[in-house]
Amino acid sequence: MVFDIATLLNQWESIGVFDFVLPFLLIFSFVFGILTATNILGKNKGVHIIIALVIGLMALRLPFVSDFFTQVFPRTAIAISIILVAVILTAVFIPKEHWGGWAIGFYSLGGIAAILVIFNSFNAMNYFGSTWWSDWGGMIIGALLLVGVIIAVAV
Repeated sequence: MVFDIATLLNQWESIGVFDFVLPFLLIFSFVFGILTATNILGKNKGVHIIIALVIGLMALRLPFVSDFFTQVFPRTAIAISIILVAVILTAVFIPKEHWGGWAIGFYSLGGIAAILVIFNSFNAMNYFGSTWWSDWGGMIIGALLLVGVIIAVAV
Protein backbone atom coordinates (compact mmCIF):
# COMPACT_ATOMS: atom_id res chain seq x y z
CA MET A 1 0.00 0.00 0.00
CA VAL A 2 1.38 3.35 -1.05
CA PHE A 3 0.77 6.18 1.37
CA ASP A 4 1.75 9.72 0.46
CA ILE A 5 1.46 13.17 1.97
CA ALA A 6 -1.44 14.16 -0.31
CA THR A 7 -3.51 11.25 1.01
CA LEU A 8 -2.68 12.19 4.60
CA LEU A 9 -3.64 15.82 4.03
CA ASN A 10 -6.89 14.79 2.32
CA GLN A 11 -7.74 12.55 5.28
CA TRP A 12 -7.02 15.38 7.71
CA GLU A 13 -9.22 17.69 5.67
CA SER A 14 -12.06 15.17 5.66
CA ILE A 15 -12.01 14.80 9.46
CA GLY A 16 -11.85 18.55 10.08
CA VAL A 17 -8.25 19.13 11.14
CA PHE A 18 -7.95 22.24 8.96
CA ASP A 19 -11.40 23.60 9.79
CA PHE A 20 -11.42 23.02 13.54
CA VAL A 21 -8.23 21.70 15.12
CA LEU A 22 -5.69 24.08 13.60
CA PRO A 23 -7.81 27.25 14.01
CA PHE A 24 -8.51 26.23 17.62
CA LEU A 25 -4.81 25.68 18.33
CA LEU A 26 -3.92 29.00 16.75
CA ILE A 27 -6.53 30.99 18.68
CA PHE A 28 -5.72 29.12 21.90
CA SER A 29 -1.98 29.79 21.57
CA PHE A 30 -2.47 33.49 20.77
CA VAL A 31 -4.82 34.07 23.70
CA PHE A 32 -2.67 32.01 26.08
CA GLY A 33 0.48 33.83 24.94
CA ILE A 34 -1.11 37.25 25.40
CA LEU A 35 -2.47 36.37 28.84
CA THR A 36 0.86 34.93 29.95
CA ALA A 37 2.94 37.80 28.57
CA THR A 38 0.78 40.57 30.01
CA ASN A 39 -0.06 38.89 33.35
CA ILE A 40 -3.31 40.83 33.27
CA LEU A 41 -5.03 38.12 35.32
CA GLY A 42 -2.06 37.25 37.50
CA LYS A 43 0.54 34.56 37.06
CA ASN A 44 -1.77 31.56 37.45
CA LYS A 45 -1.28 29.58 34.23
CA GLY A 46 -4.31 27.40 35.00
CA VAL A 47 -6.56 30.45 34.69
CA HIS A 48 -4.81 31.42 31.45
CA ILE A 49 -5.34 27.92 30.03
CA ILE A 50 -9.03 27.86 30.91
CA ILE A 51 -9.68 31.30 29.44
CA ALA A 52 -7.72 30.50 26.26
CA LEU A 53 -9.56 27.18 25.96
CA VAL A 54 -12.96 28.83 26.30
CA ILE A 55 -12.14 31.59 23.82
CA GLY A 56 -10.70 29.09 21.32
CA LEU A 57 -13.77 26.84 21.53
CA MET A 58 -16.24 29.74 21.44
CA ALA A 59 -14.55 31.16 18.35
CA LEU A 60 -15.10 27.88 16.50
CA ARG A 61 -18.87 28.10 16.94
CA LEU A 62 -19.03 30.58 14.08
CA PRO A 63 -18.29 29.15 10.63
CA PHE A 64 -16.83 32.57 9.81
CA VAL A 65 -13.67 31.77 11.79
CA SER A 66 -12.67 28.64 9.88
CA ASP A 67 -13.71 30.24 6.58
CA PHE A 68 -11.55 33.26 7.31
CA PHE A 69 -8.54 31.13 8.26
CA THR A 70 -9.03 29.07 5.11
CA GLN A 71 -8.86 32.27 3.06
CA VAL A 72 -6.26 34.33 4.92
CA PHE A 73 -3.39 31.91 5.54
CA PRO A 74 -2.75 30.77 1.95
CA ARG A 75 -2.75 34.43 0.88
CA THR A 76 -0.40 35.30 3.75
CA ALA A 77 2.01 32.55 2.71
CA ILE A 78 2.05 33.87 -0.86
CA ALA A 79 2.64 37.46 0.30
CA ILE A 80 5.48 36.38 2.61
CA SER A 81 7.04 34.33 -0.20
CA ILE A 82 6.99 37.27 -2.59
CA ILE A 83 8.51 39.64 -0.04
CA LEU A 84 11.14 37.03 0.91
CA VAL A 85 12.22 36.62 -2.72
CA ALA A 86 12.49 40.41 -3.09
CA VAL A 87 14.57 40.64 0.12
CA ILE A 88 16.90 37.85 -1.05
CA LEU A 89 17.40 39.43 -4.47
CA THR A 90 18.01 42.82 -2.86
CA ALA A 91 20.57 41.32 -0.48
CA VAL A 92 22.39 39.72 -3.39
CA PHE A 93 22.54 42.73 -5.72
CA ILE A 94 22.48 45.81 -3.47
CA PRO A 95 25.55 46.80 -1.43
CA LYS A 96 25.18 46.46 2.33
CA GLU A 97 25.52 50.19 2.99
CA HIS A 98 22.35 50.86 0.94
CA TRP A 99 20.13 48.35 2.79
CA GLY A 100 18.67 50.96 5.18
CA GLY A 101 16.49 52.65 2.58
CA TRP A 102 15.46 49.33 1.12
CA ALA A 103 14.40 48.09 4.56
CA ILE A 104 11.92 50.97 4.85
CA GLY A 105 10.56 50.02 1.44
CA PHE A 106 10.16 46.39 2.47
CA TYR A 107 8.39 47.37 5.69
CA SER A 108 6.01 49.46 3.60
CA LEU A 109 5.57 46.59 1.15
CA GLY A 110 4.82 44.26 4.08
CA GLY A 111 2.17 46.65 5.41
CA ILE A 112 0.54 46.96 1.99
CA ALA A 113 0.66 43.17 1.58
CA ALA A 114 -1.00 42.69 4.99
CA ILE A 115 -3.82 45.07 4.06
CA LEU A 116 -4.29 43.36 0.69
CA VAL A 117 -4.31 39.89 2.24
CA ILE A 118 -6.97 40.83 4.78
CA PHE A 119 -9.06 42.77 2.28
CA ASN A 120 -8.92 40.02 -0.36
CA SER A 121 -9.74 37.37 2.24
CA PHE A 122 -12.88 39.24 3.25
CA ASN A 123 -13.70 39.84 -0.41
CA ALA A 124 -13.35 36.11 -1.23
CA MET A 125 -15.89 35.35 1.49
CA ASN A 126 -18.30 37.87 -0.13
CA TYR A 127 -18.16 39.90 3.05
CA PHE A 128 -18.37 43.18 1.20
CA GLY A 129 -21.13 42.05 -1.14
CA SER A 130 -19.86 43.75 -4.29
CA THR A 131 -17.30 43.43 -7.06
CA TRP A 132 -15.91 46.94 -6.55
CA TRP A 133 -12.49 45.73 -5.45
CA SER A 134 -12.15 43.31 -8.36
CA ASP A 135 -13.07 46.11 -10.78
CA TRP A 136 -10.89 48.88 -9.37
CA GLY A 137 -8.32 47.16 -7.11
CA GLY A 138 -5.62 46.81 -9.74
CA MET A 139 -5.90 50.47 -10.73
CA ILE A 140 -5.68 51.60 -7.10
CA ILE A 141 -2.66 49.39 -6.36
CA GLY A 142 -0.94 50.55 -9.54
CA ALA A 143 -1.53 54.20 -8.64
CA LEU A 144 -0.23 53.66 -5.09
CA LEU A 145 2.87 51.90 -6.39
CA LEU A 146 3.50 54.71 -8.88
CA VAL A 147 3.19 57.32 -6.15
CA GLY A 148 5.49 55.24 -3.93
CA VAL A 149 8.14 54.98 -6.64
CA ILE A 150 7.95 58.74 -7.29
CA ILE A 151 8.37 59.46 -3.57
CA ALA A 152 11.25 56.96 -3.30
CA VAL A 153 13.07 58.49 -6.26
CA ALA A 154 12.50 62.01 -4.94
CA VAL A 155 13.84 61.14 -1.50
